[in-house]
Amino acid sequence: MSDIEREFEASGKFEAEDGVYVPTANDWDATVTVEDGTVYVTVRVPTLSAAVTEQEEVADVVEEGWFETLELRIEDATNVTRAPEAESPTVERHDGDVVVETAIDAREGNAAEDALAVVNYVEGTWFEGIIPGYDYRPDVQDLRDRAAGRGQSGASADQI
Repeated sequence: MSDIEREFEASGKFEAEDGVYVPTANDWDATVTVEDGTVYVTVRVPTLSAAVTEQEEVADVVEEGWFETLELRIEDATNVTRAPEAESPTVERHDGDVVVETAIDAREGNAAEDALAVVNYVEGTWFEGIIPGYDYRPDVQDLRDRAAGRGQSGASADQI
C-alpha cells in the first residue's frame, strides 16, 4: 500500500471498498482510485431529465443547453486543488447520468483533500444548475429543500 493510499484509509472522509475509495458525505456516486501517484476521480450525477419526476418532460433544447453549461463549468473542477498537474475533466452522458472523470497528481498529505474538493465541486456545480419550475424526484427535491432551509435559517457558508 502506498503512502497516498494510507492517507485515504486514514482520512475518515473516505471508505475503502475493494481498492476504491468512496467519499462518506457526498450526495451522488463518487469514487477515487490511486495508481502510481495519480488520483483518479469519478463522479456520477443525474442529467436534468433524470432528475425530474416521471410526469415531467424536459425539452431536448433545455436538456442540451443545461448539459453544455454544466460541461463548461466542470472544466474548472481541478482548479479547486493545488495539485501540480491535473487532466481536464471529461464530461459524458451515460444512462441518465453525467459522468465526470479526471486525474490529478497526488500531493502527499493532501491527496484525499484534493480528491474530495473535486467531488464537492462537481456536485455543487450540478446543484447550482438545477432549473426552477420542474417537479424533481424525491432525492433531488430533498436536496433543494435542505438548501432552502439552510438559506432561511441564516446558516453560514461553512455550515452548508
